[in-house]
Amino acid sequence: MAASATLHCLTGCAIGEVLGMVIGTALGWGNVATIVLAVALAFVFGYALTMRGVLRAGVGFKQALKVALAADTVSIIVMEIIDNTVVMVIPGAMDAGLTSWLFWAALALALAVAFVLTTPVNKWLIGRGAGHAVVHAYHH
Repeated sequence: MAASATLHCLTGCAIGEVLGMVIGTALGWGNVATIVLAVALAFVFGYALTMRGVLRAGVGFKQALKVALAADTVSIIVMEIIDNTVVMVIPGAMDAGLTSWLFWAALALALAVAFVLTTPVNKWLIGRGAGHAVVHAYHH
Protein backbone atom coordinates (compact mmCIF):
# COMPACT_ATOMS: atom_id res chain seq x y z
CA MET A 1 0.00 0.00 0.00
CA ALA A 2 2.88 2.38 0.80
CA ALA A 3 4.50 1.78 -2.60
CA SER A 4 1.17 2.43 -4.31
CA ALA A 5 0.66 5.65 -2.33
CA THR A 6 4.21 6.75 -3.16
CA LEU A 7 3.72 5.96 -6.84
CA HIS A 8 0.54 8.05 -6.78
CA CYS A 9 2.45 10.90 -5.15
CA LEU A 10 5.34 10.46 -7.58
CA THR A 11 2.98 10.77 -10.54
CA GLY A 12 1.68 14.16 -9.44
CA CYS A 13 5.13 15.33 -8.38
CA ALA A 14 6.71 14.15 -11.63
CA ILE A 15 4.12 15.95 -13.76
CA GLY A 16 4.68 19.16 -11.81
CA GLU A 17 8.45 18.77 -11.61
CA VAL A 18 8.90 18.05 -15.30
CA LEU A 19 6.52 20.81 -16.34
CA GLY A 20 8.16 23.30 -13.96
CA MET A 21 11.68 22.38 -15.02
CA VAL A 22 10.74 22.52 -18.70
CA ILE A 23 9.00 25.90 -18.36
CA GLY A 24 11.74 27.43 -16.20
CA THR A 25 14.53 26.11 -18.41
CA ALA A 26 12.79 27.11 -21.65
CA LEU A 27 12.24 30.64 -20.33
CA GLY A 28 15.86 30.89 -19.19
CA TRP A 29 14.90 31.38 -15.54
CA GLY A 30 17.48 30.96 -12.81
CA ASN A 31 17.70 27.84 -10.69
CA VAL A 32 15.75 29.21 -7.73
CA ALA A 33 12.80 30.44 -9.81
CA THR A 34 12.71 27.18 -11.78
CA ILE A 35 12.73 25.08 -8.60
CA VAL A 36 10.03 27.23 -6.98
CA LEU A 37 7.82 26.78 -10.06
CA ALA A 38 8.50 23.03 -10.21
CA VAL A 39 7.69 22.56 -6.52
CA ALA A 40 4.52 24.65 -6.75
CA LEU A 41 3.33 22.64 -9.75
CA ALA A 42 4.21 19.37 -8.01
CA PHE A 43 1.87 20.31 -5.17
CA VAL A 44 -0.87 21.42 -7.59
CA PHE A 45 -0.74 18.22 -9.62
CA GLY A 46 -0.28 15.99 -6.56
CA TYR A 47 -3.34 17.43 -4.86
CA ALA A 48 -5.32 17.47 -8.12
CA LEU A 49 -4.76 13.76 -8.74
CA THR A 50 -5.97 12.89 -5.25
CA MET A 51 -8.93 15.23 -5.48
CA ARG A 52 -9.97 13.71 -8.80
CA GLY A 53 -10.63 10.33 -7.21
CA VAL A 54 -12.26 11.78 -4.10
CA LEU A 55 -14.54 14.03 -6.15
CA ARG A 56 -15.52 11.00 -8.24
CA ALA A 57 -16.65 9.34 -5.01
CA GLY A 58 -19.24 12.12 -4.63
CA VAL A 59 -17.41 14.27 -2.09
CA GLY A 60 -17.77 18.05 -2.38
CA PHE A 61 -14.85 20.21 -3.52
CA LYS A 62 -14.05 21.68 -0.09
CA GLN A 63 -14.00 18.28 1.61
CA ALA A 64 -12.01 16.75 -1.28
CA LEU A 65 -9.41 19.49 -0.87
CA LYS A 66 -9.18 18.76 2.85
CA VAL A 67 -8.71 15.06 2.11
CA ALA A 68 -5.99 15.80 -0.46
CA LEU A 69 -4.17 18.11 1.93
CA ALA A 70 -4.28 15.50 4.70
CA ALA A 71 -3.30 12.66 2.39
CA ASP A 72 -0.50 14.20 0.36
CA THR A 73 1.19 17.12 2.09
CA VAL A 74 3.88 15.23 4.02
CA SER A 75 4.58 12.87 1.14
CA ILE A 76 4.93 15.71 -1.37
CA ILE A 77 7.16 17.74 0.95
CA VAL A 78 9.51 14.79 1.47
CA MET A 79 9.52 13.91 -2.21
CA GLU A 80 10.21 17.49 -3.27
CA ILE A 81 13.07 17.95 -0.82
CA ILE A 82 14.70 14.74 -2.00
CA ASP A 83 14.26 15.12 -5.75
CA ASN A 84 15.31 18.76 -5.86
CA THR A 85 18.33 18.04 -3.68
CA VAL A 86 19.41 15.22 -6.01
CA VAL A 87 19.08 17.42 -9.10
CA MET A 88 20.99 20.26 -7.42
CA VAL A 89 23.93 18.07 -6.38
CA ILE A 90 24.46 16.59 -9.86
CA PRO A 91 27.07 18.86 -11.45
CA GLY A 92 25.62 20.84 -14.36
CA ALA A 93 22.14 19.32 -14.15
CA MET A 94 20.36 22.57 -13.31
CA ASP A 95 22.18 24.39 -16.09
CA ALA A 96 21.68 21.70 -18.74
CA GLY A 97 19.26 22.51 -21.52
CA LEU A 98 16.09 20.64 -22.42
CA THR A 99 17.89 18.81 -25.22
CA SER A 100 20.62 17.57 -22.89
CA TRP A 101 20.67 13.96 -21.75
CA LEU A 102 22.06 15.25 -18.43
CA PHE A 103 18.90 17.27 -17.76
CA TRP A 104 16.58 14.30 -18.32
CA ALA A 105 18.83 11.70 -16.67
CA ALA A 106 19.23 13.87 -13.56
CA LEU A 107 15.50 14.44 -13.34
CA ALA A 108 14.74 10.72 -13.77
CA LEU A 109 17.35 9.75 -11.17
CA ALA A 110 16.03 12.37 -8.74
CA LEU A 111 12.48 11.08 -9.03
CA ALA A 112 13.62 7.46 -8.61
CA VAL A 113 15.60 8.31 -5.47
CA ALA A 114 12.63 10.30 -4.14
CA PHE A 115 10.36 7.29 -4.68
CA VAL A 116 12.67 4.94 -2.79
CA LEU A 117 13.16 7.31 0.14
CA THR A 118 9.54 8.48 0.38
CA THR A 119 8.02 4.98 0.44
CA PRO A 120 9.00 4.34 4.10
CA VAL A 121 7.53 7.73 5.05
CA ASN A 122 4.23 6.76 3.44
CA LYS A 123 4.35 3.35 5.13
CA TRP A 124 4.79 5.07 8.48
CA LEU A 125 1.92 7.51 7.78
CA ILE A 126 -0.46 4.78 6.60
CA GLY A 127 0.38 2.68 9.66
CA ARG A 128 -0.84 5.55 11.81
CA GLY A 129 -4.03 6.11 9.83
CA ALA A 130 -2.67 9.21 8.13
CA GLY A 131 -1.42 10.03 4.64
CA HIS A 132 -3.06 7.96 1.93
CA ALA A 133 -4.96 5.96 4.56
CA VAL A 134 -7.27 9.00 4.66
CA VAL A 135 -8.04 8.64 0.93
CA HIS A 136 -8.91 4.96 1.13
CA ALA A 137 -12.12 5.78 2.99
CA TYR A 138 -13.36 7.26 -0.31
CA HIS A 139 -12.42 4.35 -2.57
CA HIS A 140 -15.26 1.99 -3.37
